[in-house]
Amino acid sequence: MVIDDYVTDLGRALSGPPGPKRDLVVEARDSLADAADALQAAGLDRLEAERLAVHEFGEVAEVAPGYQRELTATAGRWLATLIFLSVPVTVLMWSALWHFYPVASDTWAARPDWYSTVSLLLDLTQLGIGVYGGLALFALGRGNRWIGGPRLVTRSLGIVVLVALPVTGGLGLLLTLGPSVPHSVGDFAPLALANLLTSASWALQLYGAARCVRLTRPA
Repeated sequence: MVIDDYVTDLGRALSGPPGPKRDLVVEARDSLADAADALQAAGLDRLEAERLAVHEFGEVAEVAPGYQRELTATAGRWLATLIFLSVPVTVLMWSALWHFYPVASDTWAARPDWYSTVSLLLDLTQLGIGVYGGLALFALGRGNRWIGGPRLVTRSLGIVVLVALPVTGGLGLLLTLGPSVPHSVGDFAPLALANLLTSASWALQLYGAARCVRLTRPA
């Protein structure tokens, strides 16, 4: 097998974030090319040099699992970083929004009894997600030596996000559009921007979580 065929098979065997996957495949190609160049300089013809370089590099089935572990860790770190950064920003954004909310002083007095409980539940849920994202980021970084592989952390993070997103989304909608909520709350113009930014963050989280679960599904 020559280098081009080997690299093609390796690319097909791997799954993960496109950029890091491309970098790993290019790195493998460069290593094989360097080895083949050295063998060719030692007197072998190019075809034989490439075949020997590929043979010494290892079968795709032997090499791919190591590369795949790195791609799995990369996907987990990407999602963990997104969670760790976006959740606090989202919470602060909504807290500031409600703090400076320009409504009549009696508006909040008219809110339903369940409003404070649901708001607290939403804050605690988001806090839990953010903390878990930070722990996962540490585990997939400096803590990688203790976890024995990224699969469990990456998969658990993806599942947590997939479960939590519908909960936070439902609680958020309940706070803005729920029964007995003052009508002016839903009409406040900055809510549109806040909802847009929050929705964009959730879409990225959903994409990352689905990828993490897909990458770590049982063979």
